[in-house]
Amino acid sequence: VQLQAFGGGLVQAGDSLRLSCAASGRGFSNYAMGWFRQAPGKEREFVAAINWSGDSTYYADSVKGRFTISRDNAKNTVYLQMNSLKPEDTAVYYCAARQGSRVRTSRGEYDYWGQGTQVTVSS
Repeated sequence: VQLQAFGGGLVQAGDSLRLSCAASGRGFSNYAMGWFRQAPGKEREFVAAINWSGDSTYYADSVKGRFTISRDNAKNTVYLQMNSLKPEDTAVYYCAARQGSRVRTSRGEYDYWGQGTQVTVSS
């Protein structure tokens, strides 16, 4: 499966942004999906994950209550709605797919990665 993330941009603190990740190839509904981010000089970290059907999600503590992950299997797309953005959310955001139904937080458990989209939050 190939993934393409888009929707990033430059926003102010407190604003909202929605990222999308479009998947091509067969069997999108067979994959659990995740969002990760990487800030300059830091390791790539887990943000959110969703299982194949969309009824199970998991979030990093740093984004819980502000970010929402969702998916539309009919459109082969996963979303990350980001509200109340903070300057520390500034990073390149990556979507990832893993074969299997369950959510995972470790980047090593994901099989496919998108190219990333830049999110910059100014104070």
